[in-house]
Amino acid sequence: MRALGTLFALATLAAAQTSPIRLAQVASGLTQPTDIQSDGTGRLFILEQPGRIRLLGSSAPFLSIESRVRSGGERGLLGLAFPPDFARKQHFYVNYTRVPDGATVISRFRVQAGNPAAADPASETVILTIPQPFSNHNGGQIVFGPDGYLWIGTGDGGSGNDPLGSGQDRQSLLGKMLRIDVESDLSGYRIPPDNPFVGNPAYRPEIWALGLRNPWRYSFDRETGGLWIGDVGQNRAEEIHHTPAGIGGGLNYGWAVMEGLQCLRPGCDQTGLDRPVFEYTRGAGISITGGYAYRGRWLPGLRGAYLYGDFGSGRIWALRLDGQNVTNELLLASGMGISTFGEDDDGELYVADHGRGIVFRIASQAPAPRLTSQGVVNAASFVPGLVAGSAASLFGADLAPAGALIAAQAIPLPRALAGVEVRVNGVAAPLYAVANANGLEQVNFQVPFEVAGAESVEIRVVREGLESEAVRAPLLAVQPGVFSADGVSVLAVHPDNALVTAERPVEPGGRFYLYAAGLGAVEGTTPATGAASPSEPPARARTQPTANVGGVAAEVEFAGLAPGFVGVYQVNVRLAAGTPSGMPELILTSGESASPPLRLPVGR
Repeated sequence: MRALGTLFALATLAAAQTSPIRLAQVASGLTQPTDIQSDGTGRLFILEQPGRIRLLGSSAPFLSIESRVRSGGERGLLGLAFPPDFARKQHFYVNYTRVPDGATVISRFRVQAGNPAAADPASETVILTIPQPFSNHNGGQIVFGPDGYLWIGTGDGGSGNDPLGSGQDRQSLLGKMLRIDVESDLSGYRIPPDNPFVGNPAYRPEIWALGLRNPWRYSFDRETGGLWIGDVGQNRAEEIHHTPAGIGGGLNYGWAVMEGLQCLRPGCDQTGLDRPVFEYTRGAGISITGGYAYRGRWLPGLRGAYLYGDFGSGRIWALRLDGQNVTNELLLASGMGISTFGEDDDGELYVADHGRGIVFRIASQAPAPRLTSQGVVNAASFVPGLVAGSAASLFGADLAPAGALIAAQAIPLPRALAGVEVRVNGVAAPLYAVANANGLEQVNFQVPFEVAGAESVEIRVVREGLESEAVRAPLLAVQPGVFSADGVSVLAVHPDNALVTAERPVEPGGRFYLYAAGLGAVEGTTPATGAASPSEPPARARTQPTANVGGVAAEVEFAGLAPGFVGVYQVNVRLAAGTPSGMPELILTSGESASPPLRLPVGR
């Protein structure tokens, strides 16, 4: 069984001459997107400023609280965060400016019972409210850090030049990075005991760091734990702060003593201030949108670089830190109003165009995927041709990033893995795995049940928005293939689930199970495409196969969908007493088709 699982799991400014990235559209028709977040289960969520959360791929809003949200300018629904272990907890947090006064609200909502694609608007629990003296500089991002606490980036409250002195006001929650515990006590929040100002009455205990003007997007590097902050400037410079993991709180990022690397007023005292690692001035942009340290697979040349952009100029850059050396590479002049970046569970990045309501995946410049009809095969036998509902494989070029082995983590199987889709007659097929190893690129997928009845099907691969030319493959009623771990011997198990090996062969008259693809339609309940096959009652193949081992007919006691698997068949076999010992050939025949022969260890 493990073998079967493994098989399926198969300070300089430089301008790039040729951009290493392109933008692949993944969503459109949105209204002023402000945030993109993943929930740890492979799903991606997009916030709309007026007060809606959209689940990528779903037409209905995941949550709509428009009547509670004061939207316009820099106000609206601004932040979304899923706690660790969201799949079990089924609650999440949002940051919005409320009707009628525009105060910042941090709230918790719950997912509807029995409907994971929708949240309950009536489930709101307000965690924290922060009055806002002006209409701008609301911050808005909320993030669960590697420590499991909720981090809240707040702006200085607005207007210009911080007239209330909020950035340096130790008793104000404005202009700060806050850090609170919202998971230990769901009735409110607690102060983490290691917050830097706990026990110091001069400071609010929620404060982790101070001196921010408007931190419009910050993130933690998923590999190093370092904190990246993009802080919007006044009229001189946009700034980026980087705080490595392990450095305690209490930092002062400088606003409104400084703006970027420059004194806001002549002769300012910079003692104790944490200076930005990089700034850019008005020639490059007017409003920074912070991003993420790239940790995905598709852009290996950018791994570890901090990708960020500018709302005004639409430029996207990659910032790299190497000790004291800082380089900033212009990746793309997108022409967009970049309102936010997002990171999915695989570490791939997304970017939103606020005005046009479009979300793009940041993709590589690799050519479109390529495949041939001979490369679309039965997943067990590698014989060309497909069977509806059965496991299949395709081989080609430019399908997956080098060195990749990206496997589905749960059932129902996803319709996309690492930006790769397989479409069969236009239907997105569930995917087992995407791999690129030793020069061989492969995608394992389930042929959708929906295409049954056709004589042939059209296959396309889509990678990061780039679509291959279509190829046609025959669709057969049956085409038996038996899984093998090494291409020579049958992948078989004893009734106690131990693997059949030369050291522990099947005895004549003994029973074993093998796993197959292509045995066709089943009697009784057919599972949904991508879903696990039922255990009770098991789904028996309509066309029962025969088995032959060493030229001697064996008894097939059961043949049907393997319980708990997707698109895989289980065949229970009992050897005849006269089966020859050694490594005789096993052949499975269904209808007029036979599987390629494989060896089965048989003892005496």
